[in-house]
Amino acid sequence: MRPVAHPPTPGWQAETRATMLLAGPLALANLLQMLTYAVDVIFIARLGAAELAASSLAVAVFGLVIWSLQSLTGAVAPIMAAELGARAPALRPVRRAMRMALWLSLLVSALGMGLCLLTPALMRVTGQDPRIAALASEYMSVLLWSAPAMIVAGVLRNFVATLGRPVFATVITAIGIGVNALGNYAFIFGNLGTPELGLRGAAIATFVTSIAIVAMYAAAIRFDPRLHRYRIMGFFWRPDWPRFAEILRIGTPIAVTVVAEAGVFGAAAFLMGRIGGIELAAHTLALNLAAFAFQVPVGVGQAATIRVGYFLGARDPVGVTRAGWTAIVIGTGFMALTATAFLVMPRALVGIYVDPAAPGNAAVVEIATGFLAVAAAFALFDGTQAVAAGALRGLKDTRVPMWIAVFSYWVPGFGLAAGLGLATPLGGMGVWIGLATGLVFAAALLLWRWHSRRALALAQTARERSA
Repeated sequence: MRPVAHPPTPGWQAETRATMLLAGPLALANLLQMLTYAVDVIFIARLGAAELAASSLAVAVFGLVIWSLQSLTGAVAPIMAAELGARAPALRPVRRAMRMALWLSLLVSALGMGLCLLTPALMRVTGQDPRIAALASEYMSVLLWSAPAMIVAGVLRNFVATLGRPVFATVITAIGIGVNALGNYAFIFGNLGTPELGLRGAAIATFVTSIAIVAMYAAAIRFDPRLHRYRIMGFFWRPDWPRFAEILRIGTPIAVTVVAEAGVFGAAAFLMGRIGGIELAAHTLALNLAAFAFQVPVGVGQAATIRVGYFLGARDPVGVTRAGWTAIVIGTGFMALTATAFLVMPRALVGIYVDPAAPGNAAVVEIATGFLAVAAAFALFDGTQAVAAGALRGLKDTRVPMWIAVFSYWVPGFGLAAGLGLATPLGGMGVWIGLATGLVFAAALLLWRWHSRRALALAQTARERSA
């Protein structure tokens, strides 16, 4: 077999451009996904406060399940990237990786739907209002059927992005917003000849949207020559158990990391609830702003996984170095701008959600602007750890980063948040200081691991490590 000729390693400027071209559409797709959830809130809020509260509880559970399982199956991205770096176009290895990722998607969808069925029990255990719990359970009973399509769509999104078509994810997500809005308009209120289904109609709209998104990805893959040549549905019945095991090995720690991170923020909300209702409202506003900005470094981290994975497969350590550090600088630089905005114009940002001039909002606005001062550091380190974790995933290094995340978020992070929030006069501010501390630990430890990747032999292929 002739050795594969690889293009020369791109310089820093070229790598920056390549990373931006990949990360931009992915970050925009992430932001549009948040807008999709906002559309649901806008329509459901018109049904009443009870329906909105019920949907929020159900979506909190459903979102955690879907996010974690998409992260599990998303481990196919660094695997495909490494194959492309090693022997592009790598038609057969990429097809096999996608086949096993789709198999896994269908299997874990059943697990996810089973977990969602536990929602009524969770409502009882956490002492929710019986009426709201009943509405949440009814909503979830329909919403859970969206899980298979959503998880499959996540795999297809990784495929188009890794193969150099990330703009498809942006366009499809944008169209999905329109489908979702139309579905909510029709099914919730009985428009366009459909029955009036209320909260259940909102769940049906989500299901229809998830199916439409999978169909759009299938069409894009079918009609784009570069993507269609992989024929990812070819020989779909043939197993490749080593590849299946590799996706599980890499993806399981990623899923655990997601649960650890999302869990600590959910726990922080319960801490805020014990401190006071006004503090919880202010926390929700400030955290929403931080979460919105966070979608950009998430996209950069996804790009880092693909770029680093490609150079790992090509056995190009210089390319690995440039891809990883370029992404870290881009992600951290963006969040530095975000942190500056939190410090310079906090009232204007809070004003996106509530009227700062209204007397009834004075307490919430004052507390939320205080939280945003801490959120400046919060955002900076959150962006850094997200991109560093993405770069390490490109090296297929996920197990130790998982333990770093669990330790950082739950020991110094939640431990300090609970201690300062409940046992000192800092109250809600103490909770935010604790969360920021957890992110500082995560960012520092993940950056150290990325910096030490050569000493730790992380940038070697499995074959090189066993030689």
